[in-house]
Amino acid sequence: MMLLTLFWTFFQVGLFTVGGGYASLPILQAQVVEKHMWLSAAEFSNLVTIAEMTPGPIALNAATFVGMRTAGVLGAVTATLGCISPSLVIVSVIAALYRRFRSLSAMEEILSALRPVVVALIAAAGLKVLIGAIFREGALSLSAMDIPAAVCFAASVLLLRRAKWNPILTMFACGAAYTLIALALGA
Repeated sequence: MMLLTLFWTFFQVGLFTVGGGYASLPILQAQVVEKHMWLSAAEFSNLVTIAEMTPGPIALNAATFVGMRTAGVLGAVTATLGCISPSLVIVSVIAALYRRFRSLSAMEEILSALRPVVVALIAAAGLKVLIGAIFREGALSLSAMDIPAAVCFAASVLLLRRAKWNPILTMFACGAAYTLIALALGA
């Protein structure tokens, strides 16, 4: 019965979470803390921290952790499968529909119309992250600017676009540069 409850709980999380990992947090908290009481509020807070630090989506990491905690390895597998099942079904149906109707001109027009929307969504997300990284508390003013972060951003753009550096090498170099600049400025 516990395995079925785990599967159904995380199936709902996977089905009703739209908008990424952070969008899943209220649903996760309602299910895991309030409804089933598998974790306390403090434990849930720690879970979110751990789920953010580990590779992969937050909801999936949380499902694996809660499943392991409540029913061992089989619980972890069951909760994880519950979390990914809705996406697997939805993507499989969309892929089958695409394969069947991809040659229709209406499908080509729909996809052509969606391309700029996808680019705009990615650009908006990137801009939001950039503003959050360079300006403290999102305030767009020079006094709120994190100078070391702005210098590292500009350097990374130049290194990646002009010098064609390896992205991983660029991340390490900018991390070291940020630390040195911050120490030099006393930030």
